[in-house]
Amino acid sequence: MEKIQIENKDVLSFVSQADIDALEGAAKDGLKKLIDGTGAGNDFLGWVKLPAETTPALLDDICATAAHLRNECDAIVCIGIGGSYLGAKAVIEALGNAIGKNNGPEILFAGQNIGEDYLYDLQQYLAGKRFGIIVISKSGTTTEPAIAFRLLKAQLEEKVGRVAAGKLIVAINAANRGALRSLANTERLKTYVIEDNVGGRFSVLTPVGLLPIAVAGYDIKALIKGAQDMQAATLDGSDTTALKYAMTRNALYRDGKKIEILVNYNPKLHFFGEWWKQLYGESEGKDDKGIFPAAVDNSTDLHSMGQWIQEGERSIFETVISVSRQAHEVRIPSDPDNLDGLNYLAGKRVDEVNKMAELGTRIAHVDGGVPNMRIILPALQEEFLGQLIYFFEAACGISGYILDVNPFNQPGVEAYKRNMFALLEKPGYEEATKAIKARL
Repeated sequence: MEKIQIENKDVLSFVSQADIDALEGAAKDGLKKLIDGTGAGNDFLGWVKLPAETTPALLDDICATAAHLRNECDAIVCIGIGGSYLGAKAVIEALGNAIGKNNGPEILFAGQNIGEDYLYDLQQYLAGKRFGIIVISKSGTTTEPAIAFRLLKAQLEEKVGRVAAGKLIVAINAANRGALRSLANTERLKTYVIEDNVGGRFSVLTPVGLLPIAVAGYDIKALIKGAQDMQAATLDGSDTTALKYAMTRNALYRDGKKIEILVNYNPKLHFFGEWWKQLYGESEGKDDKGIFPAAVDNSTDLHSMGQWIQEGERSIFETVISVSRQAHEVRIPSDPDNLDGLNYLAGKRVDEVNKMAELGTRIAHVDGGVPNMRIILPALQEEFLGQLIYFFEAACGISGYILDVNPFNQPGVEAYKRNMFALLEKPGYEEATKAIKARL
């Protein structure tokens, strides 16, 4: 099986192999807690064995729903926030055309912000299009997606009528609770379930991610196959990449490297960085602990963040995602005048230049005091992305347990919501409203 690999040799001048190996017991204990469900947050471990438990019948059903939406719609709006949209967007962007429209409906996103102009522009854009909606929420009352769904559902019903609109809306929600489940039951919408034991940031391999990815035209069966392979190898101990990553990053953290920068040299991976930031930031950043996750797109960001990374405070390390094979070949032509001085590159593939930019940067950053890990991804294909998703999820759980935090809760996320509801005078928040207005 061709699979992702990890290299950490370029951290060994900063922390020793003995420092990393000292965490092996804690890492293996963390993996055992994931498998046995004996660690903190064990009521949110539904993702651990999810790929193997995903049935062919479910995948066939998702593909059939996707085919219906692809046939009926020019655009699909995926409504959700956090893990309810980032995972799908990460995979769709990684597999799609970098420029221009892909083959099939345009996949748009809403509910990930409360931008009035954003929603206005989206509604104006959809006015002349056949569109459908995938709405994702366990509760149905999360403010950002609830606002977007109310607006877009009304627009769709005005456009095609309530009955026809119901055939173009798919709800992905909790099995037996929540406002969205009640609405879906009342209006007989097509639904899929987000199990209560799967948190949003770990949900990309559920219908939350699979349906939008399938609507975009990509092979969700290959995606799940890659995740299944990585799950089996990780849980039986035959693949130790997740353990190695968790151990290495925690050894660096203990040595004072408090910021991890996920680096890519392929612009299609931008939203993978955004998904990874939520996965690790929300899982580890608690109890006054945690590595701060950041991401850059190189070589673009070498012209903006490169100076700080090269010579700024030495509190950082980098994890580079390196894609071995590109889908297409572009060679640099020769020019008789050579005014740009590039003839020394004539005949070379653009990817060869990119790979040398990556290698040269990694050498420079290590020389400048920045430890570097490298994750080698064979290609931007569904199978390998499935592997990468499961690898990062498993390593995240293990790493959180090494840190001695609960990797599966997010109590800090609720603080802004309480203040926002109080300021908006939401029913039930009367005392909080009085208190916060007194502060102001």
